[in-house]
Amino acid sequence: MQITITLNGEPKQVAQGTSIATLVATELGLDPTRVAVERNREIAPRSGWESATLAEGDELEIVHFVGGGEEDCWTVAGRTFRSRLIVGTGKYRDFAQNAAAVEASGAEIVTVAVRRVNVSDRSQPLLTDFIDPKKTVYLPNTAGCFTAEDAVRTLRLAREAGGWSLVKLEVLADQKTLYPDVVETIRATHELVKDGFDVMVYTTDDPVVAKRLEDAGACAIMPLGAPIGSGLGIQNRITIRLIVEQSKVPVLVDAGVGTASDAAIAMELGCTGVLMNTAIAEAKDPVRMARAMKLAVQGGRDAYLAGRMGIRRYADPSSPLAGLI
Repeated sequence: MQITITLNGEPKQVAQGTSIATLVATELGLDPTRVAVERNREIAPRSGWESATLAEGDELEIVHFVGGGEEDCWTVAGRTFRSRLIVGTGKYRDFAQNAAAVEASGAEIVTVAVRRVNVSDRSQPLLTDFIDPKKTVYLPNTAGCFTAEDAVRTLRLAREAGGWSLVKLEVLADQKTLYPDVVETIRATHELVKDGFDVMVYTTDDPVVAKRLEDAGACAIMPLGAPIGSGLGIQNRITIRLIVEQSKVPVLVDAGVGTASDAAIAMELGCTGVLMNTAIAEAKDPVRMARAMKLAVQGGRDAYLAGRMGIRRYADPSSPLAGLI
């Protein structure tokens, strides 16, 4: 049975039961990561395309970016961003340096930890005095949480304090490695999604776990490149690439980036973006490193979109050898 929808101002017939994902990828042959969909004048989050079944009379707008001020944006939980770099707010000399680094990075999202108010000294400066949450999206995280219960409790407090529903979940296994506790992370994801949160999840670089988290409702998967704060760079390119290929939600490398080339590699693997803190905050010149990271993310993204040359076992001359003197 066919139904009629309006697609970009034109009537179109589709089979009853067709999802937005099927329409975009199968019927129209579009790359889902490079288009945005509006359904009946409301943004359709990419994370819900599989379950969003089209109905008679639906009005859809599908857009992408073209030449003439071309922008390469990405969307998470219905929110669209230009910068593919997310930066943290820890380990800086002070809030002023942190704010300068954020500006140099071009980041539109910063991660923030949820901590108790210092009730004994109310004169201490606040992050919000230097990085305006009305201009930069705050992404509350659960840094330091080792159980699902603590993580859920922390994010509920964050939502109450600032109204934030887009959050970053991390549930750690131990103090030494700061590796994710996969079981607790999946459990917390289920609970938070059920409670109305849009959950970006820090996890291991394991495609099976990534799929479980996406199935649990995560709006973005954030596999580690290496242990938090290690600066070791991307240790397993194969599994990161597998996660990118299988995921229908954004994939952002989170943790382990040490320098600009690490960020470029993450983007060349097809990741949606990169999240980092220590690589910028502990650089000798954090502001300059932030600027370098911005350029690295942009360069890596361009290289991925350009499509790299094939890898050969032997040399292949750039100039023809025939006709030499």
